[in-house]
This record gives sequence, C-alpha cells and structure tokens, in this order.
Amino acid sequence: MDDYPLLNVFWTMMWFFLWIMWLFLLFKVITDIFRDHGLSGWGKAGWLIFCILLPYLGVLVYVIARGKGMGHRDAEQARAAEARFQEYIRQTAGTQAAANGSPSATDELTRLADLKAKGAISEEEFQQAKTKILA
Repeated sequence: MDDYPLLNVFWTMMWFFLWIMWLFLLFKVITDIFRDHGLSGWGKAGWLIFCILLPYLGVLVYVIARGKGMGHRDAEQARAAEARFQEYIRQTAGTQAAANGSPSATDELTRLADLKAKGAISEEEFQQAKTKILA
C-alpha cells in the first residue's frame, strides 16, 4: 500500500464513480430511445448504433440534442403511472360508482348493515340484498 498514495486512491475512486454514473446515463438514454413514440424505427436504430459504437460521445450528444424531451417523457410516464394507480385504487375500493353520482357498493353494504342493525330488515333480506349488490 506504500507504493499507491492516498491521492491516487481518491483519483481512482473518482474515475470509478464517474464510470458508474456514465453507465446509469447510458441505460437511461437507451430506455428513452425505445420509449419515445415520436421517433421512427430508423431514428431509434441510428441513435442506438451511435450510442453503442461511440458510447461517450453518443450519450453526450443524445443528452444535448434530446435532453429536454427526456424530461417531458419521464414526466408523462409518471403522470400515466399515477393515473393507472388511482384508477386501480378506485376499482379496488369500489368508489367508481360514487364518482358517477350513484352510491358505491361499499356505501350500499354499509347502509344495509345499518338497516339490519336497526331491525328494519331481516337477515334473509340482508343476505339477498348483499348478493345483489356484490353480483
């Protein structure tokens, strides 16, 4: 360890960190190339070949030329994922009907349970209404 000074260790770690950072950027660029629906197949192939044959220059040119679009595509993908997630939550929770103005299945079951607890409906009526709501 005496023949490898501390400053060289720092330089080696810095270059290793920059290399890993470039790899992450390379994967980000490649995924962005395939995610862009406005780019033709030949355009995608051209950018991909450019990034593979001249990796450092290809990634740098791609980020300079199309970096703004990368941000917009990321934001659009995040919005679409959030919308799909919210739709899934609405379907799972049964509040889709509540958004349309009619009571949801959960609200109907709660109302039926209250009516049964008050004695307004019998157990048989409760079961029949419950199966009708859940069907």
